[in-house]
Amino acid sequence: MRPSGRDVSEMRPVSIETGVTKHAEGSCLIRIGDTHVLCTASLEERVPPFMKNSGLGWVTAEYGMLPRATTTRMRREASAGKQGGRTVEIQRLIGRSLRAGVDRVALGERQITVDCDVIQADGGTRCAAITGGWVALRLAVNKLMKTGEVISDPMTDPVAAVSCGIYAGQAVLDLDYPEDSEAGVDGNFVMTGSGRLIEVQMSAEGATFTREQMDKLLGLADAGVAQLVAAQKAAVGV
Repeated sequence: MRPSGRDVSEMRPVSIETGVTKHAEGSCLIRIGDTHVLCTASLEERVPPFMKNSGLGWVTAEYGMLPRATTTRMRREASAGKQGGRTVEIQRLIGRSLRAGVDRVALGERQITVDCDVIQADGGTRCAAITGGWVALRLAVNKLMKTGEVISDPMTDPVAAVSCGIYAGQAVLDLDYPEDSEAGVDGNFVMTGSGRLIEVQMSAEGATFTREQMDKLLGLADAGVAQLVAAQKAAVGV
């Protein structure tokens, strides 16, 4: 029995509310169970120096957790004077995941920065950030297309992510914090709407896993991402 009472293949409730901030070109608040992440996308008519005059666009991301996103207060990283290693790793993951679903030639030489701020954490924050980040990015690109600044749609395929793991000896979908903290195997699966893999992060957290178990987790992830992509499309009106 899972702590939440869910079936092994059952996602937590998913909701995506768009247009939640006034100034960002694209924004959403994604809720996956008790994990809530605010995602905003900001357009800039410039690219990083290493891409100047390349004709290619750039999508990057930043990630952070509010001090009381967790059960005890965390110190703001800004007050510590630097980002932690986990934060840097996650925001790089978000950036390269979102870029996998973008035609950077069609985007043109401009940058879109996706900011993902965790308001409340209950497991799977990086997966929620990627899933919500795509929605914010899609909305920002819609504005570019509406004004005619971009003619050909650079968004090639939705991008979403879900966690899976081995909990109490069973392969389960969409781990919440009680499961994540106890899982023998923990994994994050980033995929496109057409079912292609972008990135898989798997680790043994106290128990090794077999190829058969890996295949089960991949099957669960495939089904979970399909549900998330359906929610993404509904949110942006596709």
